[in-house]
Amino acid sequence: MKTIGFIGTGVMGKSMAQNLINAGYEVHIYTRTKAKAETLLQAGATWHDHVASLAHVSDIVITIVGYPSDVEEVYFGSDGIIENAKAGSYLIDMTTSKPTLAKKIAETARQRQLTALDAPVSGGDIGAQKGSLAIMVGGDQTGFEAVLPIFEVIGEKIIYQGEAGAGQHTKMCNQIVIASGMIGVSESIAYAQKAGLDPSRVLESITTGAAGSWALSNLAPRIIQHDYAPGFYVKHFIKDMKIALETAQEMGLMTPGLELSLQLYQQLAEEGEENSGTQALIKLFQ
Repeated sequence: MKTIGFIGTGVMGKSMAQNLINAGYEVHIYTRTKAKAETLLQAGATWHDHVASLAHVSDIVITIVGYPSDVEEVYFGSDGIIENAKAGSYLIDMTTSKPTLAKKIAETARQRQLTALDAPVSGGDIGAQKGSLAIMVGGDQTGFEAVLPIFEVIGEKIIYQGEAGAGQHTKMCNQIVIASGMIGVSESIAYAQKAGLDPSRVLESITTGAAGSWALSNLAPRIIQHDYAPGFYVKHFIKDMKIALETAQEMGLMTPGLELSLQLYQQLAEEGEENSGTQALIKLFQ
């Protein structure tokens, strides 16, 4: 399985595709405009202007797009992945999307002798560049074992979570933690600044203690440097939180921290920050 089709060359996808090229895989790229794939093409990738043509030549198709509606678009329909993939191919959706959609893709793929996995990731732009992403996988376990070498190129903490949809459910758990955590990071830095402390020195004390977290270690320094470039877009985090909240409500689960974070990020987006990184939340506290 040396031929990989890759759809979604954004902040994270571009680095993930590059790592696969570096590992010696033949990578085919679909983008709406060829210019967006230029760096990967120079590295040896092959560009396609249609999803169907990419699916025809690929042993594995990886997708990491923006929204569930984008996932629907690339997987279904006469020009979609499922209709055009070769029998025996593996389809891996690494988008953070709906668990119900992951189940739909898996069942439809199975009917066409394809194996589909939902495998959302965590680790942001830094994790994508370093090939150290956490990968949460749902779907057929035999299929997971077959494509594990691919996952090992782009991630480090790779865990099979269960049947189709389990990867997406796990990612929702991840996003729920981040949602409340980003409020805490922002409040803490705002407090340090208000108290007249040096926030960088404060971080030296608190990142290694009980308050330590990925966001505190990686995003708080960006906040201090007024760096709001997206490792993960505000608009995409809002999408994730809406999926998590909707799913939690369907299960009858109370998630007040998630609800508050969603409200704050929606306010942030309304103030023009939807294309900023999630660390831009601090702007509401300053």
